[in-house]
Amino acid sequence: MLGLSVRWSLTGTPDGTLEALREYVEEQSFRRFAALEGLRFKTWRAREGEWFEGTYVFVSESARAEFQAQMEEQAADLPGSKLIGAAPELIEPFETVAVVRGPGGFRSAARFEG
Repeated sequence: MLGLSVRWSLTGTPDGTLEALREYVEEQSFRRFAALEGLRFKTWRAREGEWFEGTYVFVSESARAEFQAQMEEQAADLPGSKLIGAAPELIEPFETVAVVRGPGGFRSAARFEG
């Protein structure tokens, strides 16, 4: 499986930046990526005050390459870049060797947490 990491630094960002990113993910980004052709799944990851990352896995090399080219071309204008105040510091392809779904299943968004 073909992955892509897009990571922004949160070092030195104002208080509330990660909360704004959480709200953006729940209100806008989640829907956008749920409908993205060629995407197997996306995970949003963060470490408060350190970094925020989108991790993507695609169905094909061409789907990943097309998406990566768009991300690189639009890096400074991405919604995450605007909320953070800087373009991503990393846009890196990788291989996902395997994914397993454990008995706990998947949770789609924070507001749906039980």
